[in-house]
Amino acid sequence: MELDVNIMFAMAAMGFVAAFIDSVVGGGGLISVPTLMWAGLPMLNVLGTNKFASTMGAAAGFITYLRSGKIDKKIMRFMFPLAFVGSIFGVLVVRQVPPDFLRPLVVVMLIIIAIYSVAKKNWGADNKSVRVSHKNYLLGLILIFALGFYDGFFGPGTGSFMLFLYLMMGYGFLGAAANARAANFASNLAGVIVFTICGLVNFSYAIPMGLGMILGAFCGAKMAISKGAAYVRPLFIGMTVILIGKQIIELFK
Repeated sequence: MELDVNIMFAMAAMGFVAAFIDSVVGGGGLISVPTLMWAGLPMLNVLGTNKFASTMGAAAGFITYLRSGKIDKKIMRFMFPLAFVGSIFGVLVVRQVPPDFLRPLVVVMLIIIAIYSVAKKNWGADNKSVRVSHKNYLLGLILIFALGFYDGFFGPGTGSFMLFLYLMMGYGFLGAAANARAANFASNLAGVIVFTICGLVNFSYAIPMGLGMILGAFCGAKMAISKGAAYVRPLFIGMTVILIGKQIIELFK
């Protein structure tokens, strides 16, 4: 299919919407992946092209949050490389083992996250100072590696899982969103390196979608920073519920 102006515009527009949501609570793949499937790419190329474009958006969101001072640099210097290495292992393993057996577990985990987030009404209220206990710090290091592996191996809901992890560590919704975006950027970056080496990225689709994602991620992060937890919390719950529905549909296909 020749990439005309209309298709380039569609890629950029849908990339903007996907990254706007993804930069706050994750789940942008629910929009970008079907868009690339509509364009007629083979499934492996869809995943590689989406990962490339998503990494462009993730970088923009990460930089925006970093400049705002919302990212905990002390903890991220360990979380970033762990998510990166975990994702590389995940991509390597997925070439040997079909990942679909994880889908039922993902549905259960997302349901637990949604129920917990709704029940704890004041949970994740933004706070100016965060004290992460030694136990939570060590647990976070282990789980961020596991989530990086999961992102490379399977992927759906990674942004939500990472955000939930930071909430459990004691961050408010905005701080959790910012730090989750940084860790998710690391896992995306590792994945796109492997996909590119394997020749599974279609740059004629990835670049216009990625440019739209850069703008969308910037706007989404700016909106989250200005609106705070009152904006992030309901969006997080809403996207988690949508992810649950999507995974349940996939289970019964």
